[in-house]
Amino acid sequence: MIQKALIILANGFEEIEAIATIDILRRSGVNVTIAGLDSVQIASARLVKIFTDKILTSNDLNYDALILPGGANGAKNLAASALVKQIINKMFNEKKLIAAICASPAEVLAPTGILNNKSATGYPGDEALFNKSTKVKTDKVVIDGNIITSQGPGTAADFSFAIVNYLVGKEISDKVKKAMLFV
Repeated sequence: MIQKALIILANGFEEIEAIATIDILRRSGVNVTIAGLDSVQIASARLVKIFTDKILTSNDLNYDALILPGGANGAKNLAASALVKQIINKMFNEKKLIAAICASPAEVLAPTGILNNKSATGYPGDEALFNKSTKVKTDKVVIDGNIITSQGPGTAADFSFAIVNYLVGKEISDKVKKAMLFV
């Protein structure tokens, strides 16, 4: 069965975290839908304009995974969205994969409470933004149940391959890593 992932982009998103993840997941056979938070054209942190597949709606719940890139302003924009919070909570309660990188674990996931009593990582320096019950780690990627978190642009490939491994398995992850010269 083909796995489906939703990646939400908000103005100010981190380019490497979004594009590397989209690329690696698609190479791995995951059906990735890119949703713009409030437009089909979203500007990244360095003003690269991306056209998304669609605008995010409350109907965007039929996915196996939700992926949230960071970027300081991108994460703030995601965190300010009641719709994003609603989708996070619904998908988390349905035991779907929730993956966030850079500022998004602390700024977007932590306020929803889904990281309570979980291990997570995020952008170095954001540790104080996590809830007190979150076990903040310094690893590049942390997997705790159905939540994957990562630190930032330099860990985007590791983050992406952790998502691939979770969704479609180590064999496909290793095959794509080898083809992309990561091994």
